[in-house]
Amino acid sequence: MTTTRFVTTHNILQLDATHPYAAKALTDAQHMHRLIMSGFRGWVADGDTEPRAQMGILSTWSIDLRSNNLLIVVQARVPADWTTLPRAALTQQPQRINVDQTIKPGETFTLRTVISPTHDQAIGKADTNGQRTYRRRSHTNPDGVRQWLIPRLQQPGEPATGPNGLRRIGITTDLTALGIRMLPPSVTDHHKNLRITRAELKGTVTVTDPRAFTDALTHGLGRGRAYSCGLLLARPSSR
Repeated sequence: MTTTRFVTTHNILQLDATHPYAAKALTDAQHMHRLIMSGFRGWVADGDTEPRAQMGILSTWSIDLRSNNLLIVVQARVPADWTTLPRAALTQQPQRINVDQTIKPGETFTLRTVISPTHDQAIGKADTNGQRTYRRRSHTNPDGVRQWLIPRLQQPGEPATGPNGLRRIGITTDLTALGIRMLPPSVTDHHKNLRITRAELKGTVTVTDPRAFTDALTHGLGRGRAYSCGLLLARPSSR
């Protein structure tokens, strides 16, 4: 199977979580989204559709409550400019890391990602034509997250697209060794009733389809990608 190459940039932001600008981003998903997008002004015309997707922007964040350090990692296919961030909110100057990875079949990576795992749940009975109404629900426990992940894994020889058009991600993993932690949901007052369920996945994965894995690294995994879900952070573990 073809070896692929993954090229992008990672921006590392470290902020003082007690600063009002960072504190608001920590408690309001829409403010976090605006903070991240503020680094990419001018690349896409105002009013253009899907600017985040056009610029390949994905993000993830974590908080160390002992040190009050808010760590944000932003992936993008274009350079960022963070000079508009309040200087007093930063504990270190933003860092940029150029990523250029060759991905081969059978290679192993240590992987961390935060996902928003959802599923469609049937509501009520089928109508006279046999059609049913579905409502999107969130998985709220590790077992549900595993069930969400299983059809997205890709065994050797399987196609990149699974049943019902589900996009597989070109890797396998030992589910019993995979670390799964449910995280507090992201919420915002900007959108009524917006509540993004989040789960952290950590473990070792093996590449079965470099193209599919590169696609997942580039475009992210699952829903909530505008709200810091779906970014796959992968580090080679077999070189």
